Amino acid sequence: MLITDINHQIRSFLVASFLSGNAERLRDDETLLGEVIDSTGVLELVGFLQERFGITVDDEDVNQQNLASVNSLVSYVSRKMAA
Repeated sequence: MLITDINHQIRSFLVASFLSGNAERLRDDETLLGEVIDSTGVLELVGFLQERFGITVDDEDVNQQNLASVNSLVSYVSRKMAA
């Protein structure tokens, strides 16, 4: 799967689930935690990533580094899918 496809799917999920369809509010380098999603949202996001991309998100992977922004999510998913 291409990086652009991963990016599009993650952005679409975030916009639909947390921003009421307001895509203009989401930048790829913007901090997500506390700004776009809360702790319950993290659980929804993890569920989405696992279901949509067929990856397993380990507990230790749920951290600021991997979930900080759309860019970091795309990078994380790409690494997991390549493994």
